[in-house]
Amino acid sequence: MKKTTISDFTLLFVVFIWGATFVMVQNAISFLEPFSFNAVRFLLAFLLLVIWYFLFFRKKGFIWNSSLIFAGTKLGVWLFLGYAFQTFGLLYTSPAKAGFITGLNVVLVPLFSLMLLKQKPTRYALLGVMAATVGLYLMTIVESSALTIGDFLVFLCSISFAMHIITTAKFAGVYPALPLTIVQICTVSFLSFFSCALFEDVSVVFDSGVMLKTEVWLALFVTSSLATAFAFVAQTYFQAYTSPTRVAVIFAMEPVFAAVTSFFWIQERLTYVTIAGCLFILLGMILVELPHKTKEDNPVAGI
Repeated sequence: MKKTTISDFTLLFVVFIWGATFVMVQNAISFLEPFSFNAVRFLLAFLLLVIWYFLFFRKKGFIWNSSLIFAGTKLGVWLFLGYAFQTFGLLYTSPAKAGFITGLNVVLVPLFSLMLLKQKPTRYALLGVMAATVGLYLMTIVESSALTIGDFLVFLCSISFAMHIITTAKFAGVYPALPLTIVQICTVSFLSFFSCALFEDVSVVFDSGVMLKTEVWLALFVTSSLATAFAFVAQTYFQAYTSPTRVAVIFAMEPVFAAVTSFFWIQERLTYVTIAGCLFILLGMILVELPHKTKEDNPVAGI
């Protein structure tokens, strides 16, 4: 089997994991508060990556330095904000809707690229923004009087993930993926524990009655091992064997998986208007990554 085929299927599996975890996280945070959940999730992922580093990477002679730590910390801050807003948003909105709004980060990236990196968006990017805006309107305004606080929080999550993607574009080619990911994940765990101590009851993390609930430990296991440690390393590695456009289209499947898993796991009702909104957002995410006539878009890293 060709490496490009293996890469595409692996990335599609990663996106499936990301989409499916919307339901799992929503179930878990009914017992374990958001910052506490993220603190444990990213701590477990950090430990897994450290073990991975010592088993397979340490002998390569990599030297840790302050510039890498600074870069990883900066990435970790944006990643922390993204997951924090997403987890809180899931308290007040549905997994399917959260999946689609989170997916808007793919549309926001070219806009932020123009403002921060001075990269002019293509006409496809502008069409994608228009299509996604129509889709978001159909999903959130047509069948309700106003946006919910959950929708707003998840949109802030989308902005944070877009900024994480922009920042990753600056550092990914400079430092090895695994050490950079380790610093990111460690930063997210530290900030989550700090926020947990300020805003939540941190003692719950040590409560076996809560941590051993099936909804909690299963969500922590899947999100830390698959949706965090495995997903970020796999994405970084396998993107080298496929084209940016194909990767972007694959990543656009995340909200689709979120909606499908919500339908099958919790029988969430999707109306025709909601489905139409979903299709418009999906169209926007695909349009925004179509190649330009003169040059192909930059690869977009997933969350």
